[in-house]
Amino acid sequence: MKNGLWIKIGILSFFAMIANVNNAQKSPSRILLEHGYLHIGNGEVIESALIGIQNGKISLVRNSLAYTYDKKDWDTIIDLKGQHIYPGFVAPNSTLGLTEIDAVKATHDFEEVGEYNPHIRSQIAFNVESDVIATVRSNGVLIAQATPRGGVISGSSSAMHLSGWNWEDATVLADDGIHLEWPGSLTHNWYESSRLKKNEHYEEQKRAIYQFFKMAMTYSETKEHTTVDLRMEAMKDCFMGSKRVYIHASELQQLVDVLDFAKEFGLKFPVIVGGYDSHLITRQLHDAKIPVMLMRLHSLPENEEDATDLPFRLPSLLQDGGVKFCLQNEGDMEAMNTRNLPFLAGTAKAYGLTEEQAIQSVSLSACEILGISDRYGSIEEGKMATIFVSQGNALDMKTNNVTLALVNGKIISLDNKQKELYKKYSEKYQK
Repeated sequence: MKNGLWIKIGILSFFAMIANVNNAQKSPSRILLEHGYLHIGNGEVIESALIGIQNGKISLVRNSLAYTYDKKDWDTIIDLKGQHIYPGFVAPNSTLGLTEIDAVKATHDFEEVGEYNPHIRSQIAFNVESDVIATVRSNGVLIAQATPRGGVISGSSSAMHLSGWNWEDATVLADDGIHLEWPGSLTHNWYESSRLKKNEHYEEQKRAIYQFFKMAMTYSETKEHTTVDLRMEAMKDCFMGSKRVYIHASELQQLVDVLDFAKEFGLKFPVIVGGYDSHLITRQLHDAKIPVMLMRLHSLPENEEDATDLPFRLPSLLQDGGVKFCLQNEGDMEAMNTRNLPFLAGTAKAYGLTEEQAIQSVSLSACEILGISDRYGSIEEGKMATIFVSQGNALDMKTNNVTLALVNGKIISLDNKQKELYKKYSEKYQK
């Protein structure tokens, strides 16, 4: 592949070449993908696309029917023959890489003791060797926001790509924001879950959060300190505008109070995480420019009077209301279920979004909310080549079949433990 030599291959025969490349510890450096159906990630499509990749970045995006190129400029040309090309999907607010087996506490590395821990950093706990990560990559999810849990302020999350030698190599954006768990305005007993009661301690819990943020703001405005407070140091960038404040809230009362809270402290980048009732205040959210990381769509309605399909329609309602949003998958078994993120977008498509809007909700919109859209989230010239190819529509579980994936321009393995076991027992019982 040197001195102007090039190879043109189909996607299936490409894997044999990649095996040889990996054995030789080399990788194609100038790759051209041609004739694929490109979903750019920003709402636009190119039905027959040319995508050039050099030095880890996207150097060329053109319509193959209206652009001629010199084959000598590329050492590897892959004919996708109408397969679908997507930007790598992004999983916000996830414990992926921070836990391995939900039933084994020793594998949990996402929660620390204490109530206010903004200085706790998920970045250094991220386990790139997790077997779960490989299963998630197989469905096109290539970036995750490793997010801590527990307490009132659980810590600082980091955006990580899902192919790296260690946590440093996998880091896309370190300490992108702190996570604040807003107290619930309503409570219920486990034995009468349908009967909601007012949280008698709500105002007290809210005052405690205000007090902590006032201390943090005062600390950030003070130029010299006799002693360094690690918790306050971690909060400084939230007021300076370089760090987001992710506020986990879903109930209407919570959301209204969060709007007042963000205004009170002049937060530059507040983000609501959950947002079940956010469709009720779309105008306020739009005017305040506060985006929403929507709750897992494959959920039951929260209230008895809610329509049964309300969780499925939330993306469409926010889209109509002009609120920036993305999809996330917080909930039971969320690390392993991150592989289903594309199908959450598929549900959003079935209940009101266009296909490209649904794709954007797990790609570019997520990256814009995380603050990494200058490098990731869409397939545009100058951005990092973090993309994948599927034989069919990636939002449909029946047609999502990822055949090729690249992270920062490097071709990554799509094998995982489940595929290994499938091959092993297929061979055994076919005999």
